[in-house]
Amino acid sequence: MTSNTTSHTLAFQAVTPTIVASTWPVEDVLALFNLPFNDLLFRAQQIHREHFDPTEVELATLLSIKTGGCPEDCGYCPQAARYDTGVTAQKILPLATVLEAARQAKAHGATRFCMGAAWREPKDRDLEQVEEMVREVKALGLETCATLGMLGVGQAEKLKDAGLDYYNHNLDTAPEFYGNVISTRDYQHRLDTLGRVRGAGIKVCCGGIVGMGESRLQRAGLVAQLANLTPYPESVPVNHLVQVEGTPLHGTEALDPLEFVRTIAVARITMPTARVRLSAGRRQMGEAVQALCFLAGANSIFYGDKLLTTGNPEVEEDQALLAKLGMRTRATKIEAEGCH
Repeated sequence: MTSNTTSHTLAFQAVTPTIVASTWPVEDVLALFNLPFNDLLFRAQQIHREHFDPTEVELATLLSIKTGGCPEDCGYCPQAARYDTGVTAQKILPLATVLEAARQAKAHGATRFCMGAAWREPKDRDLEQVEEMVREVKALGLETCATLGMLGVGQAEKLKDAGLDYYNHNLDTAPEFYGNVISTRDYQHRLDTLGRVRGAGIKVCCGGIVGMGESRLQRAGLVAQLANLTPYPESVPVNHLVQVEGTPLHGTEALDPLEFVRTIAVARITMPTARVRLSAGRRQMGEAVQALCFLAGANSIFYGDKLLTTGNPEVEEDQALLAKLGMRTRATKIEAEGCH
């Protein structure tokens, strides 16, 4: 892949820059990565306990409301139309289907419900359907999140008016590695969307993917980009590459599990009050690595049997693991506090 970009159809205007310099220089973030493992986790745990109950984990559920057929060339994504991955393109789900999934998510303890659509950017007629979903899911008492691709002028404001709490738009990787993964949009497009989301008063959910062949320095570069957003994201999903046959990144050398734990710890240290979420790739981690991630400061997981188009640990497995670790969900805590 190359770092050249193709033209895009959505009209973009200048957006106030969302990166500030020097808060977390890349070399300082890399120095955290290079700490002895026990020292790194100890520091991350100290910071985590200053800002959160270390036994609490937030459960979020992600539903693909429009699957496949995406024109982008993201090298990790089975939903790209140009790759043969066995994913069948589907139209946007009916409102009733989305609401039933949201009810089930809430019944299983989720407090946030995220709706994802495989678009480069939503058309206004698409956005109207999503706005209705946001209003109805919000009425169920769930926090709402959406990930719909790039947003144009005025679209973030429409989602805000519908009641959207969070918008997810990941940076994916460090700027210098980005062209190795994606060529159909550039880094600034992502920053522009994040600027629009912030400008509309919507909270930001923004993270990346590790294990795509990047170096430790490039992982530090990703974390530095996130930590230097002003303000940094309220939610930081850290994804472990799920290799899907048919995508360009299938066959990439697997990331060492302890390097993933290091990434969680460094994210916690550099973004102390963010919800750091274990996202894609949990199925391949096993219980021990997930437990280390919680120790390193992760306090949110995507919960359910499917994460867009890839597998996710079953609900019962997640509940059993949290019970073993003596952890409780945010929903349980809210209910307990409501009883007093």
